[in-house]
Amino acid sequence: MGSNDAPNIILYTNHGCPWAHRAHIALAELGLPYKEEIIDLTVPRTPEYLAVNPRGLVPSINYNGTIITESAIVAQFLSDAHPSHLEKTSTEEGGALQRAKINFFVDTFITKVNGQTFGILRASEEEKPELAVKLVDAIVKEVEPLLQDAKPFFGGSSKLTLAEVQTGSFILRLLAYPKGGLAPKSILTDLETRTPAFWKWANTVVKENSVNYIWEEESFIEKTKVRLAKQAAAK
Repeated sequence: MGSNDAPNIILYTNHGCPWAHRAHIALAELGLPYKEEIIDLTVPRTPEYLAVNPRGLVPSINYNGTIITESAIVAQFLSDAHPSHLEKTSTEEGGALQRAKINFFVDTFITKVNGQTFGILRASEEEKPELAVKLVDAIVKEVEPLLQDAKPFFGGSSKLTLAEVQTGSFILRLLAYPKGGLAPKSILTDLETRTPAFWKWANTVVKENSVNYIWEEESFIEKTKVRLAKQAAAK
């Protein structure tokens, strides 16, 4: 695709939101130019943004005048509209199977692991060690077997796939919380020893420019601590 026929894309986003972050990774990997509008998630949404997305969530994209919402759908749409290394089309040889495997991997990570990560943040200091063990156990059981053929990315790919687009922002946070004191450091040592395939894959993913170009770890950790403190005080 030449620059003259690139789509006109406006991305409504917030750099602190891991769901919105998915769209950034997809756009970067596809090399698509876009305009950005930052949505402040700490205040009620403006009437202007609610006209774009009545749910008030991010991300949303305006793609040549059509609004598309929900992070997984936005990333899938961009991948489908601009065939690339991220995922084969369903009619390519092996494409339907690859897409099924990627969908299963993403669903597994989000439903079996991701919620536990956020649960640790909200837990008391006494509860966190046990929850950390359960989190690692879930990765051992559910995710580690799915990454045995990563080279270095999902399914033996040498480049990022849609599996990394849909999970990379959460991997950044999973590895950052223990370093920032928001989760037990045992998570990192246990992952390294108990999930060698996941550990290698995760640390490769977070080094990719398309995954980390909007990521400011120290700022994110500090903002998360402030938000959690406010939530605790409001109880």
